[in-house]
Amino acid sequence: MRKSFAFFLLVVVFVFPAILTPFTGEIIVSYPTPAGCPTGLEFDGKNLWLADRKTDTLYCINPENGKVIQKIASPGYWPMGLAWDGKYLWCSDNHDGKIYQISPKDGTILRTVDAPGGSPRDLVWDGKYIWCVDDGSDEIIQFNAVDGTTIKSFKSPAGDPRGLAFDGRYLWVSDRIKDEIYMVDPASGSVVLIADAPGPYTKGLAFDGKSLWSVDYQNDKIYKLKIRDGEKFKTSDVRKAKVTFTHQVRNFGPGAIKSLDVHIAVPEKRDNQVLNADLMFNPKPTDFVADRWGQKTAHFVYKNIKPEKPVETVMTADATVYKIRYFLYPDLAGNLAEIPSEITEKYLENNEKYQFDHPIIQNAVREAVGEEKNTYWIARRIFDYINQKLFYERVGGWNTAPTVLARGNGSCSEYTFVYIAMCRAAGLPARYVGSVVVRGDDASMDDVFHRWVEVYFPEYGWIPVDPSGGDNELPRDQAAYFGALANRFLITTQSGGDSETMGWTYNSNEFWSTEPQTKVVIETIAEWEPER
Repeated sequence: MRKSFAFFLLVVVFVFPAILTPFTGEIIVSYPTPAGCPTGLEFDGKNLWLADRKTDTLYCINPENGKVIQKIASPGYWPMGLAWDGKYLWCSDNHDGKIYQISPKDGTILRTVDAPGGSPRDLVWDGKYIWCVDDGSDEIIQFNAVDGTTIKSFKSPAGDPRGLAFDGRYLWVSDRIKDEIYMVDPASGSVVLIADAPGPYTKGLAFDGKSLWSVDYQNDKIYKLKIRDGEKFKTSDVRKAKVTFTHQVRNFGPGAIKSLDVHIAVPEKRDNQVLNADLMFNPKPTDFVADRWGQKTAHFVYKNIKPEKPVETVMTADATVYKIRYFLYPDLAGNLAEIPSEITEKYLENNEKYQFDHPIIQNAVREAVGEEKNTYWIARRIFDYINQKLFYERVGGWNTAPTVLARGNGSCSEYTFVYIAMCRAAGLPARYVGSVVVRGDDASMDDVFHRWVEVYFPEYGWIPVDPSGGDNELPRDQAAYFGALANRFLITTQSGGDSETMGWTYNSNEFWSTEPQTKVVIETIAEWEPER
């Protein structure tokens, strides 16, 4: 009896938590493929269909147990993608660049059209047209199945697209090299969501009305995957480190610094970071204060500093940081009207850095957002707009949002000001966060730091958006900076701007008074030491 009870406890402790934390892309079930070179995958409303290149066969498979129900010969000698139009199968063939409509009863070829690209892979039917993923041109192509006329096309999410599915609203695309699966907006080609692929060489994808299916060419397995399971984010890639932040004030004289107030921003627990122990300060803070945004700082007061050795203020954090990826479904994000009033009252404030009533910002918002009210698409369209209009360049200073947008370039802080200004002008609450950063090696020093934006979605809360990081060519690499963070950051600061303690800075700030003709130099650095 005791052994049984102990086993029950193990099940509760080790199994049940996994049930409570599902995520998009999590494997529900898997089983082996009926042959060794699987390619395309499709769902016909009842069963799965799998194409196999080596056997030149299409297999009808019971999704409940993986057993083969039926086999038919493939229409060509290199079957790749499969689609189901409600009555017939479609199969792309990479040998001759054709796409065939075939009878699922016996494989009879009913129609043949030329593939819209030179290297057709997976297919999917959207109710009117067929979509094809082409890894030669790295495109997703919608075409007319009657004569092959291309309706629209856009760049694939990453460099080696293979699988394709349609869930009635979004396309799902797998990439062989990245080992990821992407939810893609068919109207714009924007990658909305990134999930990990279940295997190292995902080929075909299918959607059964609730779950996503994939087949892996290397593992020879078919996987059933969760989507829209309610989990808001997933963390991975744990990094444990001691982070030492040093604020140094040098007085080069000839006079004295009469008073010096130093504020060090106090990091807190967040979805992507945990503080493993109490923060350590040297010297001991005079007190702790909080500004109107709720940002807590350690406050240090120094008096009558002669031109001698530097004044150092040090904060040390024992921290664990994670890579985090939010699973953002636009239809679940909510609309502007659903945002709590206490959030809008606070985070729609205008001021000198944002100037969102300026004609440059107002015109940009009209061009980017239009009449959109969905919070996700407001944030995403502004993100895409800024990436088209700005390029990253540290030119010195933190100019106002209209100035930066008119100029066409800026630092991470200036991207942040433009993005917040446009979001607030559109009615979407936005704020910034600041951090210290791992620069290359695990043991590294940072004296540049980084700032980005958080926007508020009613059903998700505050979501990270890094507009300067999104300045990339591939849609996948752009999306990696929308609703996601790497494990390189210890976030110290969150603010709406113009703080009474932090001003427009992050990590630290200082105020001083001096005797005449006194030169003061401030230096701040952060050092990362990995856990040993």
